[in-house]
Amino acid sequence: MIVKKNALANAVSLAIVGGVFAASFSTVVRAEEADTAKVERIEVTGSRIKRTDVETSSPVMVMDATQIKQSGYDRVEDILNQLPQIEAAENSFLANGATGTATLDLRGLGSNRTLVLINGRRMQAGSIYSQSADVNQIPASLIKRVEVLTGGAAAVYGADAVAGVVNFVMNDDFEGFQLNAGASGYQHNNDNKYIQGLMDNRGYDYPEGSSGVDGKAYSIDLTMGGNFAEDKGHATVYAVWRRNDELKQGTRDYSSCALNSGGTACGGSSTAPIPYFDIFPVVDGEVDFTQEYWGHLDPNGPGFVEDDGYRYNYAPVNHFMRPNERFSAGAFVNYEVNDYFRPYMEVSFMHNRTAGQIAESGTFFNNELLMDYNNPLMNDAQKAQLQEYFGQTPDDQFVMYIGKRNVEGGPRSDNLEHTSYRILTGVEGDLNDSWSYDISYNYSATTSSSIYINDLLATQIPDRVGAVGTECVEEDGCLYYNVFEVGGVTAEQADQLTGVGTLNGIVKQAIYNGFVSGEFDFGLPTTTNTIGAVFGLERRELDYERTADTIYSEGLLLGQGGPTENLSGEINVNEVFAEFAVPVLDTLNVNLAGRLSDFSTTGTDFTYSVGADYTVADAYKFRASYAKAVRAPNVSELFSSNGLGLWDGDDPCGGAAGEILSAEQCARTGVSASQYGNITDSPANQYNEMSGGNTELEPEEAKTYTVGVVANPFDTFHVSVDYFRIEMEKVIDTIGASTILENCALTGDATFCDNVVRSPSGSLWLGQEGYVNNALANIGGRTWEGVDINSGYKYDIFNGTLALSLNGFYSMKKEIEPILGDSELAYDCSGKISSACFASPKWRHTLNAEYIAEDYSVALKWRYYGKVDYEGSVDVLTADGISSYSFFDLSGNYAVNDYLTVTAGVNNIFDKEPPMVGGTLSTNANTVAGFYDSLGRFMFMSVGLKF
Repeated sequence: MIVKKNALANAVSLAIVGGVFAASFSTVVRAEEADTAKVERIEVTGSRIKRTDVETSSPVMVMDATQIKQSGYDRVEDILNQLPQIEAAENSFLANGATGTATLDLRGLGSNRTLVLINGRRMQAGSIYSQSADVNQIPASLIKRVEVLTGGAAAVYGADAVAGVVNFVMNDDFEGFQLNAGASGYQHNNDNKYIQGLMDNRGYDYPEGSSGVDGKAYSIDLTMGGNFAEDKGHATVYAVWRRNDELKQGTRDYSSCALNSGGTACGGSSTAPIPYFDIFPVVDGEVDFTQEYWGHLDPNGPGFVEDDGYRYNYAPVNHFMRPNERFSAGAFVNYEVNDYFRPYMEVSFMHNRTAGQIAESGTFFNNELLMDYNNPLMNDAQKAQLQEYFGQTPDDQFVMYIGKRNVEGGPRSDNLEHTSYRILTGVEGDLNDSWSYDISYNYSATTSSSIYINDLLATQIPDRVGAVGTECVEEDGCLYYNVFEVGGVTAEQADQLTGVGTLNGIVKQAIYNGFVSGEFDFGLPTTTNTIGAVFGLERRELDYERTADTIYSEGLLLGQGGPTENLSGEINVNEVFAEFAVPVLDTLNVNLAGRLSDFSTTGTDFTYSVGADYTVADAYKFRASYAKAVRAPNVSELFSSNGLGLWDGDDPCGGAAGEILSAEQCARTGVSASQYGNITDSPANQYNEMSGGNTELEPEEAKTYTVGVVANPFDTFHVSVDYFRIEMEKVIDTIGASTILENCALTGDATFCDNVVRSPSGSLWLGQEGYVNNALANIGGRTWEGVDINSGYKYDIFNGTLALSLNGFYSMKKEIEPILGDSELAYDCSGKISSACFASPKWRHTLNAEYIAEDYSVALKWRYYGKVDYEGSVDVLTADGISSYSFFDLSGNYAVNDYLTVTAGVNNIFDKEPPMVGGTLSTNANTVAGFYDSLGRFMFMSVGLKF
């Protein structure tokens, strides 16, 4: 894509370059001015104006290094998912469709609406599959603290901060040498009688008793830092290695079979080791979909058996937790030439490898195969049986869909690799006693690849099963795929069908940033304080490229659900921004921020924020803010091709007649009278959809409100209570295939019904002719409301200190409007779980009690998830919702001497297993993976050496 620079682009580029020379000139002019004592000011997330007070008009939650160490986790997403304000996004507990990245979802508004920063500067996108920042790049051992800012921060940091900002403040001023080595693992007692009974009914195997210690992880991190050049400079360098073993779903009884959509029985797949067939006769040259034979091979005879409920248990071989190995290294360097010229640099590197293993591939009823009774693989009994069933003769033809699981070839695996680096260089300094400058260049890039192995190729099937018009010549090396005989498929036959799909990609981000900050020598007459300000320019350049080989781009792999095509695009934005801190009274401050952004893809937007804080008696601060935020569409949303994929859920017109919808309602979705009650459900709860990008998308818009109070009535106690409301319009989203289908049936509205395309058999999953159109558009709205509560209390007891802290979040509203302004379609996910709602407790908290003595500390943590109600008509297991959940963690730290420290602990002490949900609600392994503790008890230990 070629993008022409406009006037603003040229102005930004020239101004930034000019700023470098201006700053250098200022260094010479001001060098001989006397240094004067200053009140220490710090920069707080949410503003570039340095201030003396860490409590701003916008609420900021903080997790420090001690809390991180107490958690025992060394995956950043696991650490942050403990915060009540964070919902699980991409994590290690996802396998099918995993991106291999780790992302953060603040408030449940989506990772793409959560801006992630390192030391106040934005990260690049994560991989070929993800447009969100990959926090795998952040070494957990070097985090000084994490600051979470609620509300739109687009005026300060630019687009994407609709839900807020997560800023990782790194330990870039480390002194000395530190080496840490750690190990961890999971343990669970398999005694879930409910699912064990379901598996007994199916004859499935499952584990019993203690799992032993599994899912082991090991880590080593090294940090060194110190001054150089007569203390004019400082450098911190680090290196981190981490590896964890895989865990399959078969290691836990509650995940050893895939529950059906209602959670009332062990489901499974009709793409099974013993092949299933869906067969329709050809009558007068046309396929007669009113006559159907659905069944599998008779394991006790030469013919077919009508569907008797036999299914393949594909769950045990799937990953519950993916294996992972990661290496990262980096450095932070700063040098002070003088007060007016202080260059700095941050560099980081990360290489990450993981694999998402899922069940064996199969034919998945994908190919519509025209067959006749001269087929060389079918035996005489099978031919006679079909002829009798359909009333055909040996000269007739029929159409066949085949479901055969490739157990002879082993499981599928998506091998994912990511390599990222980030280089930030800049210079800061004083312009005079009141003003300073900061000019920087931030370049980052991530290369990634997906090598998908052991999947079957669609093109290899027809000739090897003897379809009409094909030929398989053994002398040419072609082996028939003998699916018409129990045990007839060999490993050699299966090997001919497999292929390897390869995706490669790179995302590059360059950011030019320059700003000046300081205080004017004047203020309002109502106060003695002066006005602070920031003025800055920024240019961001994002290039995204994903290249697919022929196998991926043509959708030849049967287990992919559709093609994965090339994707490339470029987005540039030029911005001018400013902030003002205006003291109105000695106790009242007003904060203003604005940003003018010119996107190469969507044009110009203006974002702004207004905030105020009022202090009473130095112990109570009232604060409020209002902001307009935007999120511009990303490369994938704009430029990805439309193609066939899969959605998880149910066809309400499938299965037995009248179970959910009437014949009249189903007719609106394209179901004929003869098809009603005779459409086979997808055994895997997966259906086809057509989706992709849209170059006509506009930026999302949001209004955010916060109101709160911070109280510090005495030195040992503090509390903050903050209310927020986020209102979004022009939300970039799909309506949702399930919503489209259901509302078409209930209303008959063409907005929905025009997007339901049923195959001639009425199916939305059999073959590729039936699907739901589910395209991206600026179509929806969101309204989120909630209250954050944070408090802390310390008091001395015995020879130490007891510290209590609470971080709680109460969700008041999570209203989703699939179509903005259509209130009849709106639904509220707060306190609910459904096929459209992630599990969202009304109340969630973390309560921590820590006793700190001279050479040791002990901490007990209570993580609480409130009850969630179920909304829907399918999932019976969770008909009463998910009850409240409590997890308790215990950790301790002991200083053996001045140099050696030991940390150990157990999370989820009582080995509480996660709530089980049916197939329509599960994100992996019959649960909401990565949100509730997924694998049982977690044990960890680390040893640190520092001097």
